[in-house]
Amino acid sequence: MSLQENLARFRKQQEKCQSTLSSIASEKQASTKSSNSSKHNSSVQKSTLPTASPSINARPPVKFSNDTERLQIINSIRKAPAGAQIKRVIDLLLERREALTPEQINQVCHVDVYANKTVFESLKNNPKVSYDGQCFSYKSKHEVKNKDQLLVLIRRYPEGMPIIDLKDSYINVMEDLQALKADRKVWLLSNFDSQEDIVYPNDPRVPIKVDDDLKQLFRSIELPRDFLDVEKELQKTGIKPLTNTAQRRAAAQIQGVSSKGKPKKKKHEISKRTKLTNAHLPELFQNLATQ
Repeated sequence: MSLQENLARFRKQQEKCQSTLSSIASEKQASTKSSNSSKHNSSVQKSTLPTASPSINARPPVKFSNDTERLQIINSIRKAPAGAQIKRVIDLLLERREALTPEQINQVCHVDVYANKTVFESLKNNPKVSYDGQCFSYKSKHEVKNKDQLLVLIRRYPEGMPIIDLKDSYINVMEDLQALKADRKVWLLSNFDSQEDIVYPNDPRVPIKVDDDLKQLFRSIELPRDFLDVEKELQKTGIKPLTNTAQRRAAAQIQGVSSKGKPKKKKHEISKRTKLTNAHLPELFQNLATQ
């Protein structure tokens, strides 16, 4: 049933209720006038006066249509800002993941796309919405529909791709990502700079195997203990170190700054001359007996 038919039905019910209330009021007025005139008439005339029907007095209060609340909700949605209506439609398309006509959108989320030109044009030009001239559908950043297509897409980005760009691809995309990780086909790592998860392909065609001799050679290399030697080794390989230990130490000697740490303060011990404020804790003053 369309909105116009619901509104017409609602108006007819209101007119019927109004006519019922008017008839009740006229009957009450007539009964009041008849009771006033009966005071000046005889008892015989009083008996012949019409009285209000008990069925009218016992009539239940008039109730409006049960559809009123739904119509009020529809009215509030259509009076909402255009941005709120657009979000409502996009959320519906994201949830359904199927093409919907404007009539279907109006029936489900009560947004009349045709009646609101601003909403219609915004949906047509929205990067998250696809419009083919008849239906609207959700458009994700990457057009993948299943786990196999997802793996092919990830392998196109060996430098990794943000998982947030894949979350809206299809409904079960996160479950498929975890399944690919369990099969060791992809790696899910966190990027400390952007604080987001990145998925990397694990190409089985290029397995990396390290010989035991190379591992032993790597572990046998002894690193310099003095950072000045570390900087010298970096310079030998053509890498400019970010620090300058020799310059820092020379500046410290000129300014008389000692490389030793500050001396620790002597711990204050309790003696017999110490004013005690925690006498109720005798275990704190057991060393006084030996002093």
